[in-house]
Amino acid sequence: MNILRKLLAVLALLLLATGLAGAADKEEKVVYHVTESPTTMGPLNNVRNHLNASPKVKIVVVTNGPGIDFLLDGAKDKNGNPYDVVVEELQGRGVQFRICNNTLEGRKIDHKRILPDVKIVPSGVAEAARLQIQEGYAYIKP
Repeated sequence: MNILRKLLAVLALLLLATGLAGAADKEEKVVYHVTESPTTMGPLNNVRNHLNASPKVKIVVVTNGPGIDFLLDGAKDKNGNPYDVVVEELQGRGVQFRICNNTLEGRKIDHKRILPDVKIVPSGVAEAARLQIQEGYAYIKP
């Protein structure tokens, strides 16, 4: 009986090690869902810090409601710092930004006001859900 326990313990350790090795090889994909108008660079700093800690992470920032404001031309934080510089930097590091068309239409915002390389999606909420369900993204709400 003692040999059987040892054998089961070794088998359990092997299965655990195999599972951890597989998890380490898995692509890290994260969707940051911004729904409130940031007054600081907080959400963007979270994304930057995430990239610094995990440079290979694939990040998509999905915005809707008041959360779209920082993706509009001329937007600045409460200290007068423009968001476009940070958005551009993060785009250069592979971060994708998506903006909700429902919000744009509801607020009658001209598409010309959106920062370059920001993708318009039909619904921010639906896009965040789609990324989680269909593409396996982890969800973060800063």
